[in-house]
Amino acid sequence: MTELKANQNEIVLPEIIQGGMGAAVSNWRLARAVSLRGELGVISGTAMDSIMLRRLQDGDLDGSVRRALAAFPDQSWIGPILEKWYIPGGRAPEAPYKVKQMPTAELSLEAQSLVIIANFMEVYLAKEGHNGFVGINLLEKIQLVTLPSLFGAMLAGADAVLMGGGIPLAIPGVLDGLARFEPVEMKLNLVESHTDQTHILSFDPNDFSACFDGPLKRPHFLAVISSDVLAKTLVRKASGKVDGFVVEHYSAGGHNAPPRRDGVYSERDVCNIEKLKAFEQPFWLAGSYASPERFKEAKAAGARGIQVGTAFACADESGVTPEIKLELVQRYLNDDLEVITDFQASPTGYPFKRVDLKDSVPAEDCRVCDLGYLRHVFEKEDGTLDYRCPSGPLKPFLNKGGTEAESEGKRCLCNGLLGTIGMAQIRKGVTVEPLVTWGEDMSFLRRILGEGQYSYTAGQLIDFLRSEVPEPVLA
Repeated sequence: MTELKANQNEIVLPEIIQGGMGAAVSNWRLARAVSLRGELGVISGTAMDSIMLRRLQDGDLDGSVRRALAAFPDQSWIGPILEKWYIPGGRAPEAPYKVKQMPTAELSLEAQSLVIIANFMEVYLAKEGHNGFVGINLLEKIQLVTLPSLFGAMLAGADAVLMGGGIPLAIPGVLDGLARFEPVEMKLNLVESHTDQTHILSFDPNDFSACFDGPLKRPHFLAVISSDVLAKTLVRKASGKVDGFVVEHYSAGGHNAPPRRDGVYSERDVCNIEKLKAFEQPFWLAGSYASPERFKEAKAAGARGIQVGTAFACADESGVTPEIKLELVQRYLNDDLEVITDFQASPTGYPFKRVDLKDSVPAEDCRVCDLGYLRHVFEKEDGTLDYRCPSGPLKPFLNKGGTEAESEGKRCLCNGLLGTIGMAQIRKGVTVEPLVTWGEDMSFLRRILGEGQYSYTAGQLIDFLRSEVPEPVLA
């Protein structure tokens, strides 16, 4: 299955990639379970600093967070984190979570350290005690914490970085620089500018030189794309080597690339595989590929393999709460599950797949921007930067130059996704509703589940994907 050549840079990555679903749906337990089976387990780096702090506030009952923190190379940062955030036995059920400061373009060393340590923690736990492959998935749209997130993952030995949700031209070169322990930078994308200056995000690993005393392994970089045109752009213009592509069909969960015409997906929005093959880069197909037949079909088309998301989100090891998993599985089996492609919900402006839970009441209680990962960065008339979120309170958004049209229909992904993994914020005694993102295809369920069963493990899913496909009987 997985071939490891003498040169680390010649690793051939596995055929099955477990999708990196945020926030912590693709947690270390899921990634570890997949990696132990010889496939590429992937953790989500989205909001990982907040997730680490909430695990500590919930008492870190299994000790995994503190075990990973004890392995961090520079212990001078760890004591203050535990003193400030760890609650032995966990917070009271009705108590709200304490939140850290929201990310900005100029992160303090303390803020950077939280991001570094959190991403180190998740990759470390996923890789603990074995030599399997573990990657990290990040969104190009969440730029403010990208550089320290990558550094933390690399400190823990991440084997791959997967990134979509934009055009991540700078990331290959950033990985090259971080591997050499050099300062790195990337252009900050703005939604509004008033001057001709370019704003840069920068990170210097030498500020954390106690973390390591030599070069780091450079992870393979896999760009998540939806078209051969984007692949061509990345091959020609990226700052370093792109090691492969994950090609997502618009039926995949999470964020999708916008349709090319008239707000409706069609064959125009399907990647031309023959053109993609001309780049001579390995690629994996994603979006409705969770079956042995489609796995075989992907390889026959020239793909290295497949990426599977929603089917792994249903698995026991994923971060989705057991209650939500059970509801979605039962509703699908009862033909009562609708996956909505919502063109307004996400602050990113990208279409977003979601499922409405039974008895869920999307409320204005989420019109509070206190995590801030998807805030829009804009330039004021004096050339300085500011931040606004179309999912946050309307008045401040309008006061900072946003419009009502931009805000219409928006949902707080930051808080909603944390609710999906059982870390919902509590405001004035009210728990913020989960926001569940899901893929369109769940046909795998009836084939995996036995009579009267509603759950399965990641290993059982991999066995299903790798099961033999019966040859057609010729008449």
